Amino acid sequence: MKRAKRMRGPRNPVARSPVLAKGGAHEAKGKRAKRARQKAQLRRELASE
Repeated sequence: MKRAKRMRGPRNPVARSPVLAKGGAHEAKGKRAKRARQKAQLRRELASE
């Protein structure tokens, strides 16, 4: 099994601050980007509960 698959989760959960997150000019603007952002946010919220 690959190392990336085993890790499952951020290396440093504390580093996931809004300052370090992608956004603005670097934000994905593809066809499914908005839905992907929603799903990622939902996953983060469920993981923190």
